Amino acid sequence: MGTIYDLAKKTGFSITTVSKALNNYKDVSEKTRAKILKAAAEMDYLPNAHAQSLSTKKSWAIGVMFSEANEVGMKHPFFNGIIESFRHATEEYGYDLIFASRNLRNRDMSYLEHFKHRAVDGIVVICSDRMDEQVQELMQSDIPIVVVDMDSANCSVVYSDNTEGARLAVNYLHELGHRHIAHIAGDSSIDAGAARVKGYKLAMKELDLPIQPGYLVNAGFFSVEEGKQAMEKLLQLESPPTAVFVAGDQMAIGAIEAVHEHGLRVPEDISIIGYDDIEMIKYITPKLTTIRQDTDEIGEAAAELLIEQMTAKERRTERRVIPVRLIERASCAPVKT
Repeated sequence: MGTIYDLAKKTGFSITTVSKALNNYKDVSEKTRAKILKAAAEMDYLPNAHAQSLSTKKSWAIGVMFSEANEVGMKHPFFNGIIESFRHATEEYGYDLIFASRNLRNRDMSYLEHFKHRAVDGIVVICSDRMDEQVQELMQSDIPIVVVDMDSANCSVVYSDNTEGARLAVNYLHELGHRHIAHIAGDSSIDAGAARVKGYKLAMKELDLPIQPGYLVNAGFFSVEEGKQAMEKLLQLESPPTAVFVAGDQMAIGAIEAVHEHGLRVPEDISIIGYDDIEMIKYITPKLTTIRQDTDEIGEAAAELLIEQMTAKERRTERRVIPVRLIERASCAPVKT
């Protein structure tokens, strides 16, 4: 493994330019940076982390917090996709990720204290609970931070356009001739759940469709079992819906199972549309029509906002709302006449 002097000699650039390129200074052109990074990879050059930290006054580490009150966290394909995209984007700038353990709650140390102890340059909060005191503490700290999937005026945030996504779902079902449209909702204490309920109500009002009694069911924290239980309630109504917009794909999988157990068919007897576009829904029967959230774009946007703050060494409050789109598959059909 060569030294920075060997790397400068190989590339023909000064040691200062090489150092700036390796440390992502903005006054180095992308062409120069690319040439230096290519040469560094060929030489298997790895700068001493301690020396690099001393010279740049940075730890080159980002704290990642998952608030897992709903027992889902990183296991959920949606959040897993976001963190993979975020990891890839930040690693290109030389950052490592430090995940906060849930066991911190069993120690005399908060998430903020833990991240300060590890001297992270910034923090990303994913799968967050607005009411979590430690999430609030992080959001009010002076450390650069980005919160994903939750809106806030106190820090930079990235989230999907959940209200518009719900409107897309309801309008699509309406175009298929459905007028009795129900909603299996996520818990309203979660921003995404509340926004999708808002979009459902807004679309129904715009289409001049009444929300029948029992048609709006709170299914909790987006699990398969909760989706199944919510669908059971809808099927027991005196006038069941002909179509259901479900606030999450995993809940939609449970809803489809409930329909099948009642001897009914999707979409012949009841149409179901989900939300997220997780990988597994391409392989269930029928393949699920859904609203796609772009996990790649969400992760990249979160990384961009956080790196901008860490580079400027200041907190910023910026909102990035990521568009969603309808993905048509086989779980929706025109209403029976």
